[in-house]
Amino acid sequence: MVVKSELEKLGLFKTIISLGEVTITELISPLQLEQFNTALKKSGFELMEEQKGILIGKIKNIIIEFVHYSDEQMKKNFPEYLSKKLNHDYAYLASLFLEVHSSTVAIFFIIHKIERVKELLVFFKLILTEIATHLN
Repeated sequence: MVVKSELEKLGLFKTIISLGEVTITELISPLQLEQFNTALKKSGFELMEEQKGILIGKIKNIIIEFVHYSDEQMKKNFPEYLSKKLNHDYAYLASLFLEVHSSTVAIFFIIHKIERVKELLVFFKLILTEIATHLN
């Protein structure tokens, strides 16, 4: 909503907005781009135009979606799932993530699984065996 609002303030209405990604289908001036970037930073967001940064953002979003919002997918092989989702070899994605993020995809994945366990314990009052089954 913040992103959409800031784009509309700049007169940019022809956009496609999804989690972590914005496609602007009309011409945008360098001034508008700078104003948009400044507005995003004030709201705690960051404009990533570099391909590596964009790919890292997509990896993070997929991990968060996979762990926190998808019950049935936990039984899938995550490296294979990530590779298919981004149409890149997992080894490439993992090395890129390590290069840019100074941490591995596996560690980022485990950190989010731990956070999910906390949520299931506190908010859903599940017992550990239920959580273990749920998170595979």
